[in-house]
Amino acid sequence: MSTESSSRVAVIAQLQDFERYRDLSWEGSFEEYLAIVKAQPEVTRNAFQRLYDMVISFGTEEYVDNKKRLVRYNFFRDEQGGGRDAVFGLDIPLMRLMSVLQAAAEGYGPERRVILLHGPVGSAKSTIARLLKRGVERYSQTPEGALYTFRWVNLAGTGLASEGSDSFDSAMHEEPLRLIPVEWRERAIAELGLDSEHFKISVQGELDPASRFILWGLMQRYQGDWGKVVREHVRVRRLVLSEKDRVGIGTFQPKDEKNQDSTELTGDINYRKIAEYGSDSDPRAFNFDGEFNVANRGIVEFVEVLKLDVAFLYDLLGASQEHRIKPKKFAQTDIDEVILGHTNEAEYKRLIDNEFMEALRDRTIKIDIPYITRLSDEMKIYEKDFSPERVKGRHVAPHTLEVAALWAVLTRLEEPKKHGLQLLQKLKLYDGKVLPGYTQDTVKELRKETSREGMDGISPRYVQDKISNALVSDVAEGTINPFMVLNELMKGLSHHSLITSEEQRKRYRDLIGVVRQEYEEIVKNEVQRAISADEDAINKLAANYIDNIKAYALRERVKNRYTGQDEEPDERLMRSVEEKIDIPDNRKDDFRREILNYIGARAVEGKRFEWQTNERLRRALELKLFEDQKDSIKLKTLVSAVIDRETQEKIDIIKSRLMRYFGYNEVSATDVLNYVASIFARGDAKG
Repeated sequence: MSTESSSRVAVIAQLQDFERYRDLSWEGSFEEYLAIVKAQPEVTRNAFQRLYDMVISFGTEEYVDNKKRLVRYNFFRDEQGGGRDAVFGLDIPLMRLMSVLQAAAEGYGPERRVILLHGPVGSAKSTIARLLKRGVERYSQTPEGALYTFRWVNLAGTGLASEGSDSFDSAMHEEPLRLIPVEWRERAIAELGLDSEHFKISVQGELDPASRFILWGLMQRYQGDWGKVVREHVRVRRLVLSEKDRVGIGTFQPKDEKNQDSTELTGDINYRKIAEYGSDSDPRAFNFDGEFNVANRGIVEFVEVLKLDVAFLYDLLGASQEHRIKPKKFAQTDIDEVILGHTNEAEYKRLIDNEFMEALRDRTIKIDIPYITRLSDEMKIYEKDFSPERVKGRHVAPHTLEVAALWAVLTRLEEPKKHGLQLLQKLKLYDGKVLPGYTQDTVKELRKETSREGMDGISPRYVQDKISNALVSDVAEGTINPFMVLNELMKGLSHHSLITSEEQRKRYRDLIGVVRQEYEEIVKNEVQRAISADEDAINKLAANYIDNIKAYALRERVKNRYTGQDEEPDERLMRSVEEKIDIPDNRKDDFRREILNYIGARAVEGKRFEWQTNERLRRALELKLFEDQKDSIKLKTLVSAVIDRETQEKIDIIKSRLMRYFGYNEVSATDVLNYVASIFARGDAKG
């Protein structure tokens, strides 16, 4: 090997963390393991305790939503995975899941149940399962998440190992304390003082058949001297869970019913070893490689669990209720694992009347995982997938992802039964927006009156597919805008496989119309703001308005900024601002008092008042300035064939403001200006 080649290898080798490798490869005697247990009894945790502690180790955040205290579990942000599998907007279902895991970790009953994530397609069920599997795998590699197993050694000459072999690994990665016979185990733990003030050790169950066979063979050899057996023949080692290596993490996905075989769950005979050991009932001639065996000490995921053959479901129920499985030709075998299944709505409905479902339901804790019903959370999904870092060479115009998310959430909401609300207004209230006349109590009532909200509608996957279509279409020319995405969403409805009726299809199409109207209002507002984005002018207008309402409230006169004369407050100016946001004459005093109270509250907090911080005042001032300035540029002229130089300069200023303040590029700014101009040209907007 050349010097240059060896230096390259050296560069790579330097990246290895030798200390970590040594920690994860630790091996020692049973006596040394007992010292570890004494120092850190948590190494003996069962699978539910370890999974719960893993999630909690990432921390939590408490917040209040509509007067309800909620907890956000940081683990589900997937910061370790770079946010690739981050789960948004499902804090309440995840709180239910964590309550189940906590109760199971405490041994209150849920540890003897199948945890079933249930919901419509694309609602993040698989993502949650994937996060938990990956999380517990990483946790096992940390000092806090360490766990241990053992192997039999020095077996040469005992007749207990295969020819030419001196050792035998614990077939199911058992907890080493299971080597202590059940009848003395609790007393041994107490006498050794292994429990701590914060953690009581409770190791349940017997060894797997192969280890049990070897233990009792050695006990006979040493005339029952258990101490000599573990000193001479047991080596404890660190256990690292790994889905790829099939250690502590299993995944079962149903296949064609004709090809299903229960040995996939509980293991099968190794026919090559029968000749060596002489019998198919010798546990050493058995492959403990079914998903239940593999997942011992960790977690097993059942994908689309309700598609399982009935024979499989019996294995599943025994594994959950009794924590035992029945390998072929062997006694019941103890397991320690979290059983997590998930299924979609269609499968659940199809089997709900099956008589076997009664037994399954009795042993299942069902946790509904609905679609997101909060716009800002839905947008996070698309912003993650179609961020500038991921979408190279394409400009995604402002509001493109927003309108897609808006439509998706609207399809999932139930029509309000009262309160005189439209569906779009309900969506805004859910998203935390303030609408006059509605409170947090209104939102609580709206949520209570629904029966299946979030369990029906369009999945994020469908929307992601249509955004992708728009990105690669010939029409895009380097930029995609909301209309391209809405057109893709509309086209796809004609052959959407999960739309079951024409009535449903028509509703979804009508909602695209609702979204188009909302987008029209958004861009009209933006163009108006771009036109009125003269900072000096709007700051002067704001200062003038505030001076006048202060004088009005205190019954004082106000100094004219130009003449220096004291004058009565300018009622015409104040009303010209307030009318822009539809404040009626009989409510003007309330609005003015609201603004002054807001200024006072900011002062008490030691914060300087800025007009931009009050949403209603900001909108009123912008519209007033737009009204004052719109005559200097007629938007209608943009759709005419000839534009004079002066107008073009003004248009260029507006475009530059759209690009600077709102995130447009040259193409999308031109498009949105032309679109808004066409609205003004047809007389649909003031101006």
